[in-house]
Amino acid sequence: MTSVTLAIHVLACVTLVLVVLLQAGKGASMGAAFGGSSQTVFGSAGATTFLSKMTTVVAIVFMLTSLGLAMFGHRGAPTSVMEGAPAPPAKEAPAPAKPAPPAPAESK
Repeated sequence: MTSVTLAIHVLACVTLVLVVLLQAGKGASMGAAFGGSSQTVFGSAGATTFLSKMTTVVAIVFMLTSLGLAMFGHRGAPTSVMEGAPAPPAKEAPAPAKPAPPAPAESK
């Protein structure tokens, strides 16, 4: 199941990159004014809606496969990294310091 989800995830990644790169930027109309071609492959107004809808669908598939792969990866993981490590030896408390001997009294 993980390999199928991973294959769909990689396909969604590549498709998402291609669909985003196919979309025209905000300044595309200015480029068309100087001899650039407009998007006539999908029609005059259909290109924006088609590519936007396709981007949304592929992004949803990408997010769902990401969540699925995270869940599949978590199932086989141990609960803790330190699960099999030996316990460190207990540290002994330091012995209390001896009180300092009283200072000799000064004589005048």
